[in-house]
Amino acid sequence: MAVEPDSAGVRLPPPFIYLGALLLGLAADRFLALSYFGIDRWLLVATGALLFAAGAVMMLAAAGLFRRLGTNIPPSRPTTLIATTGPYRWTRNPMYLGMALVYAGIAVGFDGAIALALLPLVLIVIQKQVIAREERYLESKFGDDYRRYKAEVRRWL
Repeated sequence: MAVEPDSAGVRLPPPFIYLGALLLGLAADRFLALSYFGIDRWLLVATGALLFAAGAVMMLAAAGLFRRLGTNIPPSRPTTLIATTGPYRWTRNPMYLGMALVYAGIAVGFDGAIALALLPLVLIVIQKQVIAREERYLESKFGDDYRRYKAEVRRWL
C-alpha cells in the first residue's frame, strides 16, 4: 500500500490486521477441534450475531460520516478534518472499535476461543502501530483543536 507523505504513515490496512489474526485463531480452533465455551450453540450464534451487528453499524456510521464530511477513510491518506460528531462524540476510534466487535462476534459465533483470545493482542497492535501514529499525525496537523478533542473524548469508550 502506498503511503502518502501527508498521512499517519500506516502501512498495513487495519482491517487486514484484524482479519489476519481472526483467520489464524479460527484455523487454530478448527485444527484443535475443541469446543471451548461450553455454551448452547444457539446462544453462541445469537451473541456473535449481536456483537457483529453492533460492530458493523458502528463502522458503517463512522465511514458514512467520513464520506459526508469529505475526508479520507484509510490512514495511509491525508486527513482533511477532525470528525467530532456521530460516533466520534463517544469514541475517537469507532471504526477500530467496530472492527473489534465484528471480530469478537465472529469468534464467539464460531465457538473460537483461540480467536477470541487473540483479540487483545490485535488491539495492542492496533494501538501501537495504527492509533499512536494517527494521534501523532493529527496532533501535528491540527494542533490544539485535536488536543482539545483528545482531552474530551476517550480513545476507545
